[in-house]
Amino acid sequence: MMKSVVLFGAGNVATHLCKAIHNSKNFEVIQVYSKTKQTLDNFDLNVDKTNDLNTIKKASIYIIAIPDDVIIDFSNKIPFKNRLVVHTSGSVRMAKLSENNRKGVFYPLQTFTSNAKVNFSEIPICIETYHHKDLMLLQELGKSISNNVQIVTSTQREHIHLSAVIVNNFVNHLYLIGQDLLLNQSLTFDILKPLIFETATKIKNISPHNTQTGPAKRNDSKTIEKQLHLLKDTPYQEIYKNITNSILEKYKH
Repeated sequence: MMKSVVLFGAGNVATHLCKAIHNSKNFEVIQVYSKTKQTLDNFDLNVDKTNDLNTIKKASIYIIAIPDDVIIDFSNKIPFKNRLVVHTSGSVRMAKLSENNRKGVFYPLQTFTSNAKVNFSEIPICIETYHHKDLMLLQELGKSISNNVQIVTSTQREHIHLSAVIVNNFVNHLYLIGQDLLLNQSLTFDILKPLIFETATKIKNISPHNTQTGPAKRNDSKTIEKQLHLLKDTPYQEIYKNITNSILEKYKH
């Protein structure tokens, strides 16, 4: 028997989730809600859409896929009770959701961009509920779209999200710094891409501790001083210094 899902939100996460669930066997998205009509108009998947909370259909699971800072307030505006309402955030604790409904978390650990394709079968999905029956339902939904479903606590999820910010958002910002430095010398970012891909590939089989290279790892003080000099009068010198000191400490130089 097909189980139903209603999505609250029509952004990147909701769009990718809707596509993944559409391709699953046991679940279907029966409705997508957004308070903004234009957002719904841009949601190009063939599914019932509404911007009126009073017209929300009855479903097996309701998934809140909206920005973190409005999840709690939104959960209190949902006009029904005692149904399973979950959110997709890495940082919002499950306990913060409204007491009007049964609570849960369905957190896909991935970065989502509107036009970028993702393979949901490889995405870890972290789930959490208070009730065993709800946990089984979320587990079933997770396994219908992913090969990696993990039961985690809110505290564990917060640390997963923190780690994700560091390895994804922070690393991407470092790419931007590298790009800026190259552009200042009339060079393009393309020259770094083979190095980036090789570094990312190595950690598939080798731990980050063992893949570390560079002047800080080998305690090459002359190179470090030279590069700090190249970064003088830039906002990037302090970042370079802090990360270098962290590497030196980790490898006990």
